Amino acid sequence: MPTTATPSAVARFLADHFDDHQALRRDIHAHPELGFEETRTAALVEERLRAAGFEVTTGIARTGMVATLKRGEGPAIGIRADMDALPMDEQTNLPHASKVAGKMHACGHDGHTVSLLATAEALAAEGNFSGTVHLIFQPAEEGLAGGAKMVEEGLFERFPCDRIFGFHNEPRMMLGQAATRSGPTMASADEFRVTFTGKGGHAAVPHMAKDSALALSELVVALQQLVSRRIDPLHSAVVSVTQIHVGSAHNVIAGDGWIGGTVRCLVPSDRKVLEEGIRSIAQGHADAAGVEMTFEWSGGYPPLVNDTAAVADVAVALSSDAAPVTYSEATPIMAGEDFAFMLQEAPGAYVFFGMSEEGAPSPMVHDPAYDFNDKLIPIVAESMVALVEAELPAK
Repeated sequence: MPTTATPSAVARFLADHFDDHQALRRDIHAHPELGFEETRTAALVEERLRAAGFEVTTGIARTGMVATLKRGEGPAIGIRADMDALPMDEQTNLPHASKVAGKMHACGHDGHTVSLLATAEALAAEGNFSGTVHLIFQPAEEGLAGGAKMVEEGLFERFPCDRIFGFHNEPRMMLGQAATRSGPTMASADEFRVTFTGKGGHAAVPHMAKDSALALSELVVALQQLVSRRIDPLHSAVVSVTQIHVGSAHNVIAGDGWIGGTVRCLVPSDRKVLEEGIRSIAQGHADAAGVEMTFEWSGGYPPLVNDTAAVADVAVALSSDAAPVTYSEATPIMAGEDFAFMLQEAPGAYVFFGMSEEGAPSPMVHDPAYDFNDKLIPIVAESMVALVEAELPAK
């Protein structure tokens, strides 16, 4: 089993640089940037990467970049972190809280970015490997598919990777825990919208109108049978109606209205089943109500599917003395993640790292009270160095 030659040296390096990494993470947190706008974040990281001796290529998917370090002969692997914030207001009242109204690092991408930078600096200073490491700093994960954009712009043609790895903080796990699994691990994320166009009228004479509000209400209830009756019960899928827009006054029957929501699946083929199911049920309700129906479907992120062999290697590396974590098998989750696009191009794995502490549970990601736990930075970095050295053993 491959092991690191100098794990204690890596750990000491990260401990010596913890205050610096924490300060950088909090600086990025205070200055959040949305997808494809991460110019300040990228510039800060680029300067540090070049100083560490990495060859840095910028401008991939606008603000994305790849940092490359080659030592000797061997395979090439990639490790990816996301950089973007969310369009929401922060409510932490921390000294390093967002200084930008309507923008917040509520998913920990600031911590992911600095964790990968810490990995880079530790690899450059103390890493013992033979091969090539590509560190991928990706923009626009939050709904804008920056990962897909990087792939479209030739990420893997320009920086071939025999394997690709990613990671994410997980507030529902304890600090010092790590987990992943083979096969489908995160869900697809698609969106739908159904519009009913009827005939408005006075609420006192409903027989003279074609009521879209009633028809849409019935449709919302009817969609709840889709998963239970059209999807294999051994699969996981979710249909959630998250928006209902209809009506303008208490005494006016709405002629027009629409509902929208999200569909999540772990099995790729189920996406089409649910798309067609929503369309057909909506059409049936429209016909019954005598209204016109318009259906819109926005295909989003595919399911994230980990490679079995890559996961086995992660398990070995993160269970070794070189990694400061307790490793276990993860359970699938129904959130989406655009690292899935990269896993369609190269085999690899996505790893979850716990960040809650005893007596101090972290708010969930996308919560306005969330903040990344800086203690996770050296844990992720030391674990990623252990993985690199296991994947690219020194000759």
